[in-house]
Amino acid sequence: MGQLSVRDLAARVRRSPVRCGTTRVVLIDGPAGSGKTTLGGRLGEEMCAQVIHGDDIYEGWDGLPTMWPILGHGILEPLSRHEHGAFGRWDWYEGRRAETIPVPVADTLVIEGVGVGQRAARDFASLVVFVEAPWDVRVARGVERDGEAMRNEWERWQASEQVFLADEGVRGAADVIVDGTQPYLD
Repeated sequence: MGQLSVRDLAARVRRSPVRCGTTRVVLIDGPAGSGKTTLGGRLGEEMCAQVIHGDDIYEGWDGLPTMWPILGHGILEPLSRHEHGAFGRWDWYEGRRAETIPVPVADTLVIEGVGVGQRAARDFASLVVFVEAPWDVRVARGVERDGEAMRNEWERWQASEQVFLADEGVRGAADVIVDGTQPYLD
């Protein structure tokens, strides 16, 4: 898919089946720096939906394998039972869980981040979106956001995310594939 109309994507979400209680869950996955957060924010705004960020779920730079208890047990499973979810936001500076982020039952919930489209989560998803961009674009975005001092962490993360996304078959299972180098249209 070339340029993405956020309005068209929102319409597609609204036509998608509800698979998590009464909540349509949109999982926006793809490698770090591809444009997931931007798309998630725009889609959340368009749909008046809460947006949950993978960065608040992972337990630091080694957090991909640790995300299911939060994503699954803290968010998706309660919503599937028509119950509110919640989780402690990961504080990257303190290296521990911080304040609780409530996840109330709602019409739509957008969850964006590397690995959120893993197999177990897809059972709850109305729509899985995969955002991609070339490595040089992604690392430039990451260094711009996090600083040059974090380049080694970005490269280490990239190696682990590549394996995780491949093992989970996220791109192949996506309902929509987005070119994260193209602007998102209204």
